[in-house]
Amino acid sequence: MGDPLISPDSISPSRATREQQSVRNQSLIDYYKCPEEFAEFKVSGELPDQRGFFQFGSGTVCYGRCQQGKPASHPTGPLFDVSQAVESNQGEVRLPFDLSEVVDNLRRERYVNADGTSRLSRMLESVNHDIYYFLRPWMPVAVRKYLQRISLMGWRGRQFPHWPVDYTVDTVLEKSLMLSLKAKGVSSVPFIWFWPEGAQSCAMMTHDVETPAGIDFCRGLMTLDDSFKIKSSFQLVPEERYSIPVELLNELRNRGFEANVQDLNHDGNLFRNREQFLRRAAQINKHIRDIGAKGFRSAILYRNAEWLQALQVSYDMSFPSVAHLDPQRGGCCTVMPYFIDGIVELPLTTIQDYSLLHILRESTIKIWEQQIALIQQRNGLISFIVHPDYLGGEQELALYRSLLAKLSRLRAEARLWIALPGEVDRWWRARNKMKLVSQAGKWRIEGEDSQRARIAYASLAGDRLAYEF
Repeated sequence: MGDPLISPDSISPSRATREQQSVRNQSLIDYYKCPEEFAEFKVSGELPDQRGFFQFGSGTVCYGRCQQGKPASHPTGPLFDVSQAVESNQGEVRLPFDLSEVVDNLRRERYVNADGTSRLSRMLESVNHDIYYFLRPWMPVAVRKYLQRISLMGWRGRQFPHWPVDYTVDTVLEKSLMLSLKAKGVSSVPFIWFWPEGAQSCAMMTHDVETPAGIDFCRGLMTLDDSFKIKSSFQLVPEERYSIPVELLNELRNRGFEANVQDLNHDGNLFRNREQFLRRAAQINKHIRDIGAKGFRSAILYRNAEWLQALQVSYDMSFPSVAHLDPQRGGCCTVMPYFIDGIVELPLTTIQDYSLLHILRESTIKIWEQQIALIQQRNGLISFIVHPDYLGGEQELALYRSLLAKLSRLRAEARLWIALPGEVDRWWRARNKMKLVSQAGKWRIEGEDSQRARIAYASLAGDRLAYEF
């Protein structure tokens, strides 16, 4: 690429500015790891107490407080476009909203109970949940599948988050950086690339083990993954469902796989209320120590970002990018890892195998392929849940082999980094601590593991940013 219009010597923000912006717009700094002066955004006025939905350019739905316009109570319908209220003067960008607040609201799903759903509807959902999980142990599998399809009727009509992949957070941060570049009169900015060794995107395979049959197939699944040179993590339920053989844990680690904790007993009630959650979290933390796990996933992807810090883990994998086909609605609206109170969140960005096979009743990997392509376009994390419990038939195994073959080809042809969740967690933490500094007129990266990092440039290219090394 050509020489960028920004040089190391042209960036010299004051200490006060650095300290102020590192707090106010930490979400953009953490995301791009670019020079901090490009994260300088001011709110154009006092923000009201009322929260709601608005858009930041056509099709980019946000949730939070807005200094201009009236926020809507539902993400569909006419939304005020805050991009018309953005101000830029002498290198300074003024936004009619707080950027970090909006990003956190989306990542933590704070918008979910503000979308116009009535209190009565939520109460009925809760009652139906209780009845279903009370009767579930005695239900034939065919009945469970039928009821699940009934409960998800109308999911295609949900416009937000966006199916089959939602990357609203990534778009909001990209648009914000573009505004900063234009305000400062430069065409590109250096940043620390998202993945090690210049990988274009990342993929990770995870297996949630729900039943004794799943436990019995773990060794066979490891062998299948190994045949494609792909390592994966196994999330194990520590109580009630089955016993976890010590021999299996040892074999998982000896063969280069990971073992993590999945929920406590998989009854769907982990996040039922905070008091019960804290009691169960204490038990989960004991199992985490006993197993030697670093990661966690909740059963059925039930989740609450505000409670997560009670778990003594390094990373979590319970937040889907878009949750149209899950019992708990919402989605974290990103295809990148992010931090929740010191825990690295590794979002689920593709459809689960159960939903693909038994809700949509697909017989090919076309939806997975579509999601992979969309996430690759955003250089994101392509993460999967495939259950050993549902791979009992030849058709299911053939479909999974097709997915593994696809990932293997992309590793060779598209610089896809296929990593264990623990490896992604360690990289994201290391990258977060790295610094982009200037020395003798050149940029370099400082910090642990910086030898694996690469300097990239984000350049203005129409209504998008183009990334180049």
